[in-house]
Amino acid sequence: MAVRLDEIVARFGGTLGGPANLLVGAGDTPLHRIAPLDIAGPGDLAFLANPKYRRQLATTRASAVIVAPSVDDCPVLAIIVPQPYLYFARVAQWMNPPPPVTAGRHASAVVEGEVDPSASVGPNVWVGTGARIGASAAIGANCSIGEGVQIGEGARLFPNVTIYADCVVGERTVIHSGAIIGGDGFGYAREADGAWLKIPQVGRVLIGDDVEIGAGTTIDRGTLFDTVIEDGVKIDNLVQIAHNVRIGAYTAIAGCTGIAGSTTIGKRCTLAGAAMISGHLTICDDVNVSAATFIAKSITQAGTYSSGIPFLEHGNWLKNFSKLRHLDAMADKIRTLEKRLADLEKKSS
Repeated sequence: MAVRLDEIVARFGGTLGGPANLLVGAGDTPLHRIAPLDIAGPGDLAFLANPKYRRQLATTRASAVIVAPSVDDCPVLAIIVPQPYLYFARVAQWMNPPPPVTAGRHASAVVEGEVDPSASVGPNVWVGTGARIGASAAIGANCSIGEGVQIGEGARLFPNVTIYADCVVGERTVIHSGAIIGGDGFGYAREADGAWLKIPQVGRVLIGDDVEIGAGTTIDRGTLFDTVIEDGVKIDNLVQIAHNVRIGAYTAIAGCTGIAGSTTIGKRCTLAGAAMISGHLTICDDVNVSAATFIAKSITQAGTYSSGIPFLEHGNWLKNFSKLRHLDAMADKIRTLEKRLADLEKKSS
């Protein structure tokens, strides 16, 4: 998609800047794509959002760069905005729209439910009895849509998505390949002899509008009530969400995170990669969990929480860990020394 620089500014705002000799006729500059600073060339729009890439600005060959007002040495044309990364995201979305939905169903699809005439159903798709596919939805090849599933208007399922019976997918929601929605939760009771008795998982998964779910992610159905993913939630690849979990609106969850059953996560939270959330907890709104952090208790105050241990050279890690194993003994020794010191101070006084 080729656009002019002044078209972008007219649509999204911002101020044109840069060297004075380049500003004459700057609005007519054609831009064909967005590219990183270090590889951008003529016809590309780049952006500078992270200060650690500031040194790349001096050598960029981009036709224009999206920058913050604090950047006053851009060697090329600039769009100056308060939030360069957000501005980049909006422009990138505009310049790279998703492919249009071509209405119709492939001859190999097996459709037992209802499909809106404007929806697209790909090869080898199965749509079960009682399922409904909304207007302009796109169901990719080899998807399995179980009985009674409801898929909203404009939703997009990439190939090989499986949605179990009676689950609900909201409008404009995107689900990437290999995701499984509504599989059984991990629910068992133990017999006296140690054998495991399966607890039927009879709830559903309810997914709101404008949600995105990454490849290979699994969201389990509820045991007796529903697993709920609220509007605007963004979930990365390879995330496990267990039964009866509730994820609040506009929360973002990065890859390899695991959330155990019956946990409620508030609105506008962020869970960084490989975070582990124990079961039956409540995490309030506006909580940020750092990468590889284990949350074992409920969180009642907004803020950032961390528990992951930064890496060390192996020899240093062994030395530190060997001391960590003796923390209880060291604490006992410190208490004994403190008592002796207190006794000596009493005697001296």
